[in-house]
Amino acid sequence: MTEAEIGALMGKFYAEREAADKADKLERYKRLNKFVKPGQILFVGSSLMEQFPILELIEGEKLPLLVYNRGIGGYTTSELRAALETCVFDLAPKYIFINIGTNDLNGPDYVEGELMSRYEDILRAIRERLPDTRIYMLAYYPTCPEVGNRNPYIRGLFRHRTNERIESANRAVRELADKIGAEFLDLNGCITDEKGDMRPDITVEGMHMYADGYKPILEALLPILRTLD
Repeated sequence: MTEAEIGALMGKFYAEREAADKADKLERYKRLNKFVKPGQILFVGSSLMEQFPILELIEGEKLPLLVYNRGIGGYTTSELRAALETCVFDLAPKYIFINIGTNDLNGPDYVEGELMSRYEDILRAIRERLPDTRIYMLAYYPTCPEVGNRNPYIRGLFRHRTNERIESANRAVRELADKIGAEFLDLNGCITDEKGDMRPDITVEGMHMYADGYKPILEALLPILRTLD
């Protein structure tokens, strides 16, 4: 079996498993949302947000507000737009930290302008329903090709999800934040090496991070989080 065939099979397997996981997580969130306290802090996005162990990392910080995480692994901008009721509106947050769109970068048909249009649609929907909510837009994290290229499936994704593409998208996200009246947060300096790639020692497979990768992200966020009330 060729590497391309292996990559295709792995991609099919991951896609089928991911679809079931997404539906399950959304249903769990729907039921969990019955017990949330409105007017708190929400972290929302795809797996890079879902895997942020913020509840454990903020233990002992005594923040003024509660923190909820409604990230769903594999989500694209279109999927989050369709799930805003569960992932955002049910919680009626006062502050939102959002990181969505990296999965949109993965394919050969990616168009940056179309991604930003979908992202803007999400933000305007939030503005319409939650006009007083403050929005913080996180820069997309770079990848680590040194680690990711060891895996045939990840190596296939990295043909499209390059750090050059991510850098360009981040410039567009910054412009979108200015346009929509949100705050743009680029925290990537605390997780990158001298080349601007995600550090090999903190990444799981080249895209996602272990907890010690998220720790400096949290430390960069804490001066903001401590002031939110």
